[in-house]
Amino acid sequence: MTTPNRKNKGFVLWFTGLPCSGKSTLAVIIAKEIERRGRLVDVLDGDEVRTHLTKGLGFSKEDRDTNIRRIGWVCGKIAKHGGIAISAAISPYRNIRDEVRALVNGQATFVEVFVDTPLEVCIQRDVKGMYKKALAGEMKNFTGIDDPYEPPMSPEMHIKTVEESEQQSAARILGKLEQMGLIEAAHEPAYTPEEAEKIRQRLENLGYIEK
Repeated sequence: MTTPNRKNKGFVLWFTGLPCSGKSTLAVIIAKEIERRGRLVDVLDGDEVRTHLTKGLGFSKEDRDTNIRRIGWVCGKIAKHGGIAISAAISPYRNIRDEVRALVNGQATFVEVFVDTPLEVCIQRDVKGMYKKALAGEMKNFTGIDDPYEPPMSPEMHIKTVEESEQQSAARILGKLEQMGLIEAAHEPAYTPEEAEKIRQRLENLGYIEK
């Protein structure tokens, strides 16, 4: 059931999944559509965050936790002030994601999306060759290879990327956000201009409207 009084309030959309699972792609698609509907959106992509916000952190568990806590803090602040924050970091550890959820839920709404892509598919999608290096032992503490990924237990959305297209996944996520009352539904014209003109001519011929 939709909750109208939550519309236009801030929230955090938190994508999580293996490297190359499709998190960033979905985040961009969703952000563009939400912006089209007139809302302010910020996307915090894992690679960009490590370049600017968490530069200097490594990939030990402690550094990974610090990275995700910082992203969560920024997302919470954006959402608290009515914006929409979309995180597309791997965020491999369940307890830290739950910690961020608790932090955000004290200020806004937290929506977790598990981008569930099989490891072998992620490896095929990897254009940077990161998995190849990790499998060869050239990269240490790589999520999915020699560092664990802990799937969410109860995410708001579970996306299986091998079962549907990116556009279908995005549409389902947007539908969920609408259902939760977090965004307005898209207002598309009921008829195309051509259909509207045919209807007008028909009504005109029937005498319901003047020529």
